Amino acid sequence: MIKETVLQLVTDYGYYGLFISLVLGIVGLPIPDEILMTYCGFLVSQQRLDYFATLATAFSGSVVGITLSYWLGLRFGLPLVERYGRRVGITEVRLQRVNGWYTRFGKIVLMIGYFIPGVRHVTAFAAGVSRMPFGSFAVYAYTGGLIWSLTFVTLGKLLGVHWTQVTALTHRFMLWAVVIAAVGGLFYGLVFWRKTRSAK
Repeated sequence: MIKETVLQLVTDYGYYGLFISLVLGIVGLPIPDEILMTYCGFLVSQQRLDYFATLATAFSGSVVGITLSYWLGLRFGLPLVERYGRRVGITEVRLQRVNGWYTRFGKIVLMIGYFIPGVRHVTAFAAGVSRMPFGSFAVYAYTGGLIWSLTFVTLGKLLGVHWTQVTALTHRFMLWAVVIAAVGGLFYGLVFWRKTRSAK
């Protein structure tokens, strides 16, 4: 029901519908963001939307949504989770899990988290709760948002009428995303260890 409503919103209102849906989806509402962007890519393939305008709108929506999620974590923190978290999928258990990922893999989690449904809004919220400097947050989160938007809008454009196959492709991509995160985390840890060792 939500999927059909969101896709209809984009069909009727184009870029405005895409922007609003992504902002709400990243903050925590159960909106199928990847399917939404892939559908927009399909509309690009049908020349009903412009590719670069769609990409810019998707990126802008992701930036606003992820920044709002960060700000909520920074401003309200755990009390907000205890009171309303379950309604948008942000629980203390998920926060602890994401904080563990930050410890193991570093800020790259903000980039990889976009590709794991139900996790991207938690990563930004956790970054706010932990009071990560906004500059560091923005570099990783916004870069991730650009890669995420580019990936799914382009996938939709390339798949055309077969855009619904994105669900199967997403599961495969998530596996690679986890592998990349692990490798990136190990590299980050190695660099940090070497810097710490050389400082002594």
